[in-house]
Amino acid sequence: MTTRRENLRDLAAVSVAEAITTLPGPFQQRNLAMVNDTTVVRVARLEGEFPWHHHDEDELFLCWDGSVQIQLEGREPVVLQAGELFVVPRGVRHRPVAEETAHILLIEHPDTKQYGS
Repeated sequence: MTTRRENLRDLAAVSVAEAITTLPGPFQQRNLAMVNDTTVVRVARLEGEFPWHHHDEDELFLCWDGSVQIQLEGREPVVLQAGELFVVPRGVRHRPVAEETAHILLIEHPDTKQYGS
């Protein structure tokens, strides 16, 4: 049986910048990597306001470029600049907002639905 470690020679680096160029439009996501079969790393382009939603699991936002505001129901919004991250706790209604084009990395469960639970 082949283990994941033995398959390392088949792996290649993933270019986030290149993946960004393949995104078809605002709020579209692309999976970049799977970690331990339990976590997926996704990249997404943000423009404007995403609908309010929540998830049954935590969601990590890492701002890759631009600026993103994470609006939280009943709380002050969190503003992310490139290189900053924020974890939205499970169950908290939220929505990302980008006044200008921005890109984020999402680290979440593979079954996490884009529009929440």
